[in-house]
Amino acid sequence: MYNFEFQKPDTISDAVAALGAEDAQALGGGQTLLPTMKQRLASPKVLVSLKGIAELQGLCMGDDGSMCIGGATNHATVAVEATSYPALAATAAHIGDPAVRNRGTIGGSLANNDPSACYPAAALASGATIVSNSRKILADDFFQGMFTTALEEGEIITEVRFPIPEKANYQKFLQPASRFALVGVFVAKFADGVRVAITGASNDGVFRWGEAEETLSTNFSPDALQGLSLSDSDMIADLHGTASYRAHLCSVMTKRAVMAAN
Repeated sequence: MYNFEFQKPDTISDAVAALGAEDAQALGGGQTLLPTMKQRLASPKVLVSLKGIAELQGLCMGDDGSMCIGGATNHATVAVEATSYPALAATAAHIGDPAVRNRGTIGGSLANNDPSACYPAAALASGATIVSNSRKILADDFFQGMFTTALEEGEIITEVRFPIPEKANYQKFLQPASRFALVGVFVAKFADGVRVAITGASNDGVFRWGEAEETLSTNFSPDALQGLSLSDSDMIADLHGTASYRAHLCSVMTKRAVMAAN
């Protein structure tokens, strides 16, 4: 490693001020940032921990019936306390291993936007709103490609608001060692339609499968997806699976998610 300054503010305003320093970087659970620093792929001069900010912790129900989760809330807490949204709780419960779940945060996961992370699919399928220290961003506008989001430099995710669907489920075909999603599909059925978000598959990161959404909004059944498929032209191809394999898994895991949601 190398020398850097570590700060642990206890308010959002102090954190924002600290992030104004040259080469400052926000630190949530550190599940991606710290390994990246160890490999010398990132070298911030200042690390600003968000773990000490009480207002970024915990869950509550909003006045509009949405589930509101503080940006620094870890996965283990979501798994236990998100009882009003069982599909989200189950998603959190199967992220990584106990060590990851007790350190990693929902805000960190969304801000990092790893192409194989689970929370981006949950947020996008749920039509969540990502709240920062300065604005509100719809999930449809938030994710802008692999490891890329609408967040500006120094902007902090303070809260994530999840509308609660009538039915929902997340299914992932996991990579055994890392427990990342080789392909993960989150399906959410609302009164006005169905949203389907897929992670782990595309070179562009998390995305919505419009054709499946249209079909499932008419008939929310695995059988309705028969014959639907995605092109493998922009799918990830690596040692874990070919592009065509991932495209096939998208269909399979979507059917499984719909079946489990019903």
